[in-house]
Amino acid sequence: MKRILALKLILLLCIFTNFTTHAQKENLDLPIAKDKKILMVHGGWQGHRPAEFVKKMKKWLEAEGAVITVSDSLGVYNNAELLGSFDLIIQYWTMGKISKTELKGLQTAIKNGVGFTGVHGGIGDSFRESTDYQYMVGGQWTAHPGGEIDYSIHILDKKNPITKGISDYPVKTEQYYMLVDPNVNVIATTTFDGSKDYWNKGAVMPVAWTKYFGKGRIFYFSVGHSPNQFEVEETMQIIKRGFRWASESKYKPFENLIKPVYKGTKLK
Repeated sequence: MKRILALKLILLLCIFTNFTTHAQKENLDLPIAKDKKILMVHGGWQGHRPAEFVKKMKKWLEAEGAVITVSDSLGVYNNAELLGSFDLIIQYWTMGKISKTELKGLQTAIKNGVGFTGVHGGIGDSFRESTDYQYMVGGQWTAHPGGEIDYSIHILDKKNPITKGISDYPVKTEQYYMLVDPNVNVIATTTFDGSKDYWNKGAVMPVAWTKYFGKGRIFYFSVGHSPNQFEVEETMQIIKRGFRWASESKYKPFENLIKPVYKGTKLK
């Protein structure tokens, strides 16, 4: 009798464990952008064809039910009430200059929970003179040795919902060499082979990361020099998931994503 009871308990435990595991897997699925209010800001250097990026992403987001506002002016960042109404800001603005009031408006919105995201030079090489902006994003482009070349994207965090299920894959685009905040949550990297600058052989560089700025989630992905890059399935999957993740700042609890590379003093 005891043996039968023990077997029944084991069976129930197995069922419960399977249910819990399945529930956890379901919880890892990122929410779609349905009904999310999204601001898309584009401009700056036209070599990256920012309007084409916005057109492609806008089509996808609207198909998912998002409400899209598009601006080709940084002046939109001066409208505090408007910015605060959005769930996510997607920016593709390479180089250029941002005024102090525009930056303050953008940073205030993000600190209060509006997500911020972009790819390539769209947020990773936007305003070279603004260190406050770079502090917010978590990195800044410095070089792309060899121009558009063949290299591989290495998925570093295989459990992260943005990269889960995606294997390492090849791309042909600019391989960004960046100055990166060593405390951002890196989820994908690339390794330089030294074929252009031999002294960089073996250098590992983040290509995708997540972080917080105040209450706002920030997602960055360095791939995306030209529109053809958005035809690569893995690239688009990472971008879509990253955008969805960043759009949830106002609705999900704050996560401590700080992952220091260097050892420091223990804090109480």
